[in-house]
Amino acid sequence: MKKILLLGSGELGKEFVISAKRLGCYVVACDSYAGAPAMQVADESCVFNMLEEAPLRAAIAQHQPDLIVPEIEAIRTEVLLEVEQEGFEVIPSARAANLTMNRDRIRDVAVGLGVRTAKFSYAESAQELLAQAEVIGFPVVIKPVMSSSGKGQSVAKTAADIPTSWDYACQGMRGDRKKLIVEEFIAFDFEITLLTIRQRSGPTLFCAPIGHVQERGDYQYSWQPQPMAPAYLKAAQDMAEKVTSDLGGAGLFGVEFFVTHNEVIFSELSPRPHDTGMVTLISQNLSEFDLHARAILGLPIPQIDTVEGASAVVLATQNGTAPTFTGVAEALSEPGVDVRLFGKPTTRPYRRMAVALAKNSNALARARAAAAKITVHCTPQ
Repeated sequence: MKKILLLGSGELGKEFVISAKRLGCYVVACDSYAGAPAMQVADESCVFNMLEEAPLRAAIAQHQPDLIVPEIEAIRTEVLLEVEQEGFEVIPSARAANLTMNRDRIRDVAVGLGVRTAKFSYAESAQELLAQAEVIGFPVVIKPVMSSSGKGQSVAKTAADIPTSWDYACQGMRGDRKKLIVEEFIAFDFEITLLTIRQRSGPTLFCAPIGHVQERGDYQYSWQPQPMAPAYLKAAQDMAEKVTSDLGGAGLFGVEFFVTHNEVIFSELSPRPHDTGMVTLISQNLSEFDLHARAILGLPIPQIDTVEGASAVVLATQNGTAPTFTGVAEALSEPGVDVRLFGKPTTRPYRRMAVALAKNSNALARARAAAAKITVHCTPQ
């Protein structure tokens, strides 16, 4: 039995814990607050700020895990680099966790490997942001180098939007680095997540591409497979394999691309299961969480089967506690539809609280219809 220290215990971590437990693992789920989703299904839980060095080191020392599995970006990854040298195994690797914690570092890696990205630059003040945006050319996309789920992301259409974008990004950033990335606005036809699996032995594997739509920088619904030209799919696979091979280790990576009428452009990468990949809970015989667990445990992945599937998120509308749901029975009355309630103990506007899933024909329309039937209620704060 492998002991796993899970760093981050959101809805993705919860599904990973379920997959790992099915394969006999013992999981200690960590997060900054008690009662996080993954803690509800793990063997033990631990509450601390993972950006603080001392409690992170203490948790590793106390639990002596076989595998340290990051689920979020907001981790003091310098500690992971050091404990890896001491003999602990970080998934997929401490270097991958460290580089992908910040958008600037992984983007620099991609450029160094010759991978096509949007034009981009960095800024550490509103004045510098304006200067770099003018060099790239409006409109531009502005994001914190460290955030998650689209927090702090906006589009500045003109110079007049820069002060607002700077303030919004600073409010949405995680960690202690007041640094933004400003990038070329790509008029893409669609964007995809290419789930890429590095095995301990065996070739790199790819799931069918997942299409998705974002609002406020956060995914709202996704579908699989996203049709695309074979040559474009091969280009995305080649870029994904090049970057993930450089990062090393074993596990599943969520690699995002923009697809235009004439090229495929690398966007971002997460060295862990991806939120848009929740569709695989219904569209694949092995979900992204099953694949991550198998890959890090060195278990075989002989075949990945896919059917048409889709996911649509259910959002909270206000700050509150003790969330409850109505409309779940109505959503589940539709054949081929499933619902996952995440179990988050508090709500806030636009916070993801559940996901509706559908498979087979018209999956996307049915997933969105199911999600629309569900309403989140709470005790207002």
